[in-house]
Parts: sequence; C-alpha cells; structure tokens
Amino acid sequence: MTTPHLDDEFHDPTSDDPFWTETCWFTFTVPERRLSGQLYPFFRPNQGVTSGGAYFWDEHGDQPWNCRYGKNFWHLPLPDQPLSDVQLPNGIRYRCVEPLQKYEIGYRDPDGDFVDVDLVFDAVSRPNYLGESHLDQPGRYTGTIRLGDDVIEVDSFGFRDRSWSVRSQFGLGLAGSPASRGGYSYATASGDDGFHMISMDFTPGPVGEGDCIAIHGYLARAGEWGKVTGGVREVLERDPSTGAPLRVRIQGHDELGRDFVATGACHNRFGVHLNPNLFTWNCLTRWDLDGIECWGEDHDNWSAPAAREFFRKRLFD
Repeated sequence: MTTPHLDDEFHDPTSDDPFWTETCWFTFTVPERRLSGQLYPFFRPNQGVTSGGAYFWDEHGDQPWNCRYGKNFWHLPLPDQPLSDVQLPNGIRYRCVEPLQKYEIGYRDPDGDFVDVDLVFDAVSRPNYLGESHLDQPGRYTGTIRLGDDVIEVDSFGFRDRSWSVRSQFGLGLAGSPASRGGYSYATASGDDGFHMISMDFTPGPVGEGDCIAIHGYLARAGEWGKVTGGVREVLERDPSTGAPLRVRIQGHDELGRDFVATGACHNRFGVHLNPNLFTWNCLTRWDLDGIECWGEDHDNWSAPAAREFFRKRLFD
C-alpha cells in the first residue's frame, strides 16, 4: 500500500484557536456543457466539527437555490478517519491513490439519489506551495457525474487546493487579512501550458477601487514552470443585474523573467457564501493565455462586509 504524503493527511493544529481550519477542495468543469462542480469540506478540529459543501451549476442558475445542485452541511462530526481515505456523512469521499498526484473523488447525495460523482484527479504538475500551510495543483479529471437522469462524461482539466491554518470568520477582511477582496484564477491548456494566480486588494479607502495584486501563483509555458512574482487581476466587465464578472484580465510575471497576459470570458457564474465571511462569484472561464485558448475558472472573492458595500452600491445607488 502506498504511504500518503504528510500533506495528504490531516495536520495537527498549531494552536488551540477554535478557528484553526483545514480544507481539501476539488473543483472540476465540463466546458462543452458549461458545467462546473466543486466539493469543499471544511474541518475545525479544535471544535470537533466539519462542514461539507457540494455544488454543481451551469449557465442556467447562479445561486444555491437555482443551480443544478447545491448543499452545504455544517456541524458534522469530525471524521475518525485519515484524510487520505475518508468518507463524510454528507456524501463526500476522497481516497489518495498516489501521494500528491492522484485521488479518487466521489459524492453521493445523502438525501436522495440525485447526484452521483465518480472522478479521478491526476495532477499535471507538482503542488505549488504558499508558505507552509497552503498548496494549489492543476490536474485532469476523468470519470462521470450524474445529475438526476443526466449522466455526464468528464475528461477535462481542473484544480485542487489544501490549506491548514487559523481562518477566522470575523473581521472586515478575507480570512483575517486586511484585504477586502481578491481573486483566484487559473487555466490549463495542457501539462505544458497554463497559469494560476491568487490576488488580493489591500488598498484602503472605497471598497473595490484598488488593484487586486498577485500574492501567489505559477506560469507554465512550453513545459517550463515558474512561480508568479507579481501581477494584477482586473474585472473588465460585470453583469449589470448581479455584479458578477463577465470579462477579466490577468497580467503577471514570474521568477524566470517571463511576462504573461490572460484575458478571460466567463461562461457561467455561481454566487455563494462558502463560509460566513467569504462570498464568491465562481465562474467557468475561457481564457486567452498569450494566444493559447484554455479553460479554467475565475473566482471573485469578497469578505462579507465588503461584498455588501460594493454590490449594494453598484446595483442600487
């Protein structure tokens, strides 16, 4: 039996803070169907509880009540199983097949027989670490998703991330930071070409008027991989009825001295509070990465107070 990597397992909390949190997020898309899906469990070992979200959406429906499927369970018992081979009461199951490389991903609707997910995630590059408590990794998903009577074959690129640190639900900023908003953007054309950028807006003053600057990411071009060392994310156009992004642009550079520009068109959108102080628009996005067409996502992330201020002003003033 393969021994999982330490970062495929639960980590011991580094403090007794009740908001010490561990996550294990998998996100996948079927671009030809304009379909997106994600599984997002949220573990709080110092409180002894787990949450578990499962969401599926397409271009018809952009909120939990009108998407293809949306369910988030809070205050589930903390599992007495290793993260590398775990099954949660909400229907999520994960199994590590190869350390930091291949994972079996599943979901069964616990309240009926509407959703049935059997996927394999196979990484196309090594994990990219942000500090010592967060990683991101692109990969290819294969398998099937069943939504009701609709059985959907999956063979497309997606992403995963993991984090383990204190993540408070309080404050004016995201995850206890001074940033009111941020972005999580990625695209993969192949194992050789793609990008990822996490960006945050630390600008004081009116919410939403500062730049979202790069704090983390990578660029893969022609098989050569480098960490992002700077850049900016811009929302070029928003939906006038909801404020959701319609077009976005990423400009960045990496440790190898390479510049890149990625312009994205959003083909669906899903507005949801993934936790009480994180509102996000998650969008399936077709990117032009320096002339290479590739699919991925753009996430428009906000703290709850910043979201209320920005979207109410934009939509109702």
